Amino acid sequence: MLVTTDDGVDLAVTRLGAGEPFIMVHGFTGAKEDFADHANRLAEHSEVILFDLRGHGDSAKPISAEHYSLDRLAVDTLAVADALGFETFRLLGHSMGGMVARRIVLSQPDRVSALVLMDTSTGPPVLVDPDLAEAAAQLALDDGMDALRIILDEADVLGSEADRRVRATRPGYEDFNARKWAAVAPMAYAALLREIIAQPNQLDQLSAVQCPTLVVVGDQDAGFIEDSRLMAATIPDAELAVIPDAGHSPQFENPAAWFTAVDTFIRNPVGLSRLARP
Repeated sequence: MLVTTDDGVDLAVTRLGAGEPFIMVHGFTGAKEDFADHANRLAEHSEVILFDLRGHGDSAKPISAEHYSLDRLAVDTLAVADALGFETFRLLGHSMGGMVARRIVLSQPDRVSALVLMDTSTGPPVLVDPDLAEAAAQLALDDGMDALRIILDEADVLGSEADRRVRATRPGYEDFNARKWAAVAPMAYAALLREIIAQPNQLDQLSAVQCPTLVVVGDQDAGFIEDSRLMAATIPDAELAVIPDAGHSPQFENPAAWFTAVDTFIRNPVGLSRLARP
């Protein structure tokens, strides 16, 4: 199905199952299919909502930079929830999607009944050099995504042993990633990357989060593991799940451990530690 935003952008949405709504927001250059391996099992107890962010996947791709920002992606996520009639929902954000989820829970805390922050940061990612990011953004605009891909494959900024293992052993995984990459609009890449690097750090504000929260991170995700620990220590009663033998995308790299952590939390997000909260 398609959901049309207030500025006329069509978002491709997949809706599965029944129960408490669970919206899953993919990361930078990702797609709704990033959660496809697990969506049907999650849908056994939740209404799972997957969608492509603007500029990604099957969603529309505005050509102007003014149509892309992390705040705009947060508005889009709420637009999906509104279109489906969800007053409240459980929310997972992966990487850039976690930055979007962070904005939603801080600006609309009454809408989010439970939160999963997955391999994400509290501000600009620590391992991404701002000058190199700006060069990558400009290269996307000047020469296109194919030329940029060659450079980024050599840099392997978010690479890990776990990621390289999956790429080498999972049939079709390289093609899957290539299709996702080819579906990203150069303007979306440039504008969002620039904002990711320039965004303020919101760690202190996370102390105000009151909904049950799970922070998930792969143990090999060097650029995000410290931020994940800080988020779990700052958000009241947050739980931290460090997924072994996994990097930036643990749902692919250690799917069983990732699913157990997320599924257990989503089935019972209150958790024993929160039962005593006043």
